[in-house]
Amino acid sequence: MSDPAPGRDQGRAERRLWLYVRLGVPFVRLLASTWRVREIGREGWNQRRAAGLATITALWHGQLLVLTSHHRDLGAAVLISEHRDGEIIARVVEAFGYRTVRGSTSRGAGRALLELVRVLRGGIDVAITPDGPRGPRHSFAPGALVAAQRSGAPVVGVVAHVSRAWRLRSWDGFEIPKPFARVTIAYSEPTPVDVATPREAVEQVPRFEALMRALGERAAMRDGGAGG
Repeated sequence: MSDPAPGRDQGRAERRLWLYVRLGVPFVRLLASTWRVREIGREGWNQRRAAGLATITALWHGQLLVLTSHHRDLGAAVLISEHRDGEIIARVVEAFGYRTVRGSTSRGAGRALLELVRVLRGGIDVAITPDGPRGPRHSFAPGALVAAQRSGAPVVGVVAHVSRAWRLRSWDGFEIPKPFARVTIAYSEPTPVDVATPREAVEQVPRFEALMRALGERAAMRDGGAGG
């Protein structure tokens, strides 16, 4: 007689996942409605969207909540890992109007890269967390740059500075802005990865890590100091 326990466990996990999404998404929408958001330098990205040209958006994993909430319902695709915690993130971002591409630099990488290039060539923006799914925090894995080199789509770095936030004790310091927090979001200019080979794209990693650091400093400076 077969053991029904695995099926029961899977059913419980699905119910928990459904509950997280059913309760979590309205809560985030309500919370986000209180944030005071200011944008810096988004004009280049807006111009590409207006022209129907796809862009790769690079954001840190710890800022997924605030940035995917702010850019919801734009029809972009988000690269989400195939790890267990990725399933929760995938359901949440889909509830916010995003498409998802499953995979990461460590699991499902080749298939995910092909899908990203296909989506970008179809004129759809893609968002990637280059330090996900496992870190180290604020390290720029080269997958976004290889996708940019192969698709011809430029990269726009996006970094938020939050005046007041809860920060989880996770590897990425996951941020949940508190009610009525100031959220300052800095965008880079669309930056092409204009090199001949994927190997040369990988060599661009230090340049883009520096770009993301500069954006974080710019957002913090515009907000007037460190968040709490």
